[in-house]
Amino acid sequence: MILPIVAYGDPVLRKKAVEIPQDYPELKELVANMFETMYGASGVGLAAPQIGRAIRLFVVDATPFADDEDLSDEEQERLRTFKKAFINPQILEETGDEWAFSEGCLSIPGINEDVFRCPNIKIKYQDEDFNEHVEEFDGLLARVIQHEYDHIEGILFTDKLSSLKKRIIKSKLAGISKGKVNADYRMRFPAVKKGR
Repeated sequence: MILPIVAYGDPVLRKKAVEIPQDYPELKELVANMFETMYGASGVGLAAPQIGRAIRLFVVDATPFADDEDLSDEEQERLRTFKKAFINPQILEETGDEWAFSEGCLSIPGINEDVFRCPNIKIKYQDEDFNEHVEEFDGLLARVIQHEYDHIEGILFTDKLSSLKKRIIKSKLAGISKGKVNADYRMRFPAVKKGR
């Protein structure tokens, strides 16, 4: 089932998400719905706060990046087969020299800006069966994971921009929260009153 994506300005996007207990109701169905929602919006990652749930869960499918010819064959292959749900994740390390890459967000349509992030991460998380994993990722995969991880910490990519950039996009962000945006997927806007 495709769920509406919560737009910039909704308080849920600013909450630090809570851990998911093993008896969380219909978790596998929720994960499946999140993947479907993400695909419907042509995204590569989606965090639970973006569908209005402040829980520590995000999904990633990096397949769309696999066609980038600037990447090595090895990285293209890794991206082509990468599809995962991260439950109760915790980034243990972020290392290396920060690099810039243009990021966007399904909750902030129409805005893309360069964001600096570390190229390597080590993350601990649980899969859908609550088995624990500790893995290391680099390059684009690390970036997508860091972006989604920020969501469950109540952080948006726009928070990482310079104060000048923030001033430049301020009115655009205000417009997004009021529904003044063209997104080709269902969204829920915090500043739009119901029943109009």
